[in-house]
Amino acid sequence: MVASPRATTLATAKAWGVSDMAFHKKAGLKIEDMVRSKWVYRKLRNCRAGIEAGISCLKRAYGLARCTWRGLDHFKTYVWSSVAAYNLVLFTRLRPT
Repeated sequence: MVASPRATTLATAKAWGVSDMAFHKKAGLKIEDMVRSKWVYRKLRNCRAGIEAGISCLKRAYGLARCTWRGLDHFKTYVWSSVAAYNLVLFTRLRPT
């Protein structure tokens, strides 16, 4: 029987010294095999969800789904300007009134 890609990735990460690793869908893996406790699993899962929400917002609202600028320097400028605009809006929302 062939091991699942997640099991292979988990085994490779553990061999490299990664102590905790969580996938958003367990896919046959036990939580105890991935992390030290359910609390750590929940923290890692929520962190990943937050990162994916930020990426989704950048793609949807700030045009990072497709870069039409040519060249690496232009691409870096495009990403930097989108991230800066996103952060300004985020900081404005978080500012106490």
